[in-house]
This record gives sequence, structure tokens and C-alpha cells, in this order.
Amino acid sequence: MENRIKQLREEHHMTQIRLSVALEVSQETISAYESGKHYPSIASLLKLTRIFNVSCDYILGLTEYRYPLQPYSSKEQLLISKWNLLNEYQQDLLSAYLDGLLQKNPSDM
Repeated sequence: MENRIKQLREEHHMTQIRLSVALEVSQETISAYESGKHYPSIASLLKLTRIFNVSCDYILGLTEYRYPLQPYSSKEQLLISKWNLLNEYQQDLLSAYLDGLLQKNPSDM
């Protein structure tokens, strides 16, 4: 995690002092985060996600994906919930049907 905070700070051309002001902590605290001596509080972690527009998981080193996943629309959620009710054979059939739909020329419909 310590490398991520420093990396993000440098990418945003921020000094430790500027980041400390944004997080309302001391410059020494930022230095401790970056060296791995201390971890940010939950409140500071959430502020870091807003400052750098990355996910908590990215800052913590749990993922290589920087950006938070976008929530699914209600139609997408409904489709996923229906998909999860299908058995594997039904999912294969539906998948094949969708492949067929995607290969059709729109003028054929």
C-alpha cells in the first residue's frame, strides 16, 4: 500500500504537505503511510479514494484495477439475477442464443 499512495501522490504532482492538508493530517503522517510505518484511518482512506479517484482496494494493493466498479443498472441487475437462476445447461443455451442475436444483421430483424 505504501507504494500506491506515493505513486498516486506523485502522479498528481502533489507534495506530501499538500496531501497532508487535503487529508487533514500531518506531513509526518503522510510520510509514515508511504513508508509503511502506519496505515491510514478509514476516514483518510475514503478521502484518498476521492482525491485520487481510485478504489480502496487499489490503494490497499488488493487489486490492480484503479477505478471503482460502476454499479449495474436495474435492467442489468435483473438480467444477472435471472441468469443466476438458470442451471448450467440453460445458461449455455441462452449464451448460444445471445451469440446468434449478436451475429444477426439488424436489417434482418
